[in-house]
Amino acid sequence: MAIQFTAHEVSLGLKNRTALKKFLTDLFKREGQGLSGLHYIFCTDEYLLQINQQYLNHDTYTDIVTFEMSDDPAITEGEIYVSLDRVKENAKQFGVSVEHELHRVIFHGALHLCGFKDKTKKEEALMREKEEENLHLYFKK
Repeated sequence: MAIQFTAHEVSLGLKNRTALKKFLTDLFKREGQGLSGLHYIFCTDEYLLQINQQYLNHDTYTDIVTFEMSDDPAITEGEIYVSLDRVKENAKQFGVSVEHELHRVIFHGALHLCGFKDKTKKEEALMREKEEENLHLYFKK
């Protein structure tokens, strides 16, 4: 099982990658979801907008787009695209560090692949709760 972090036309200052990979592996275990592979691609607003338009028919900027690539619902093989432009903007808007917001989005994508949704108010509230839980677990060291 491999977890990869790739920067596409951006500079990625992601610290403690080994610890983060272990944490993500453990997140999937805690949620009872198998994991065969996970690839995070960090990119610009423009690149993610193209993906959003091409694959999801959404003409909006977003911080994250998540794709499940596996045919087996019990085993995740995922690609997660993250706009660092949006992460930085959201960090300012929410009054948190870029590092904190980046990890929130990283966990958000993983949680989507574990089956959590955020379309309704109830789903969104649970997603925020799970994000906070994982941020707390990760940064409590």
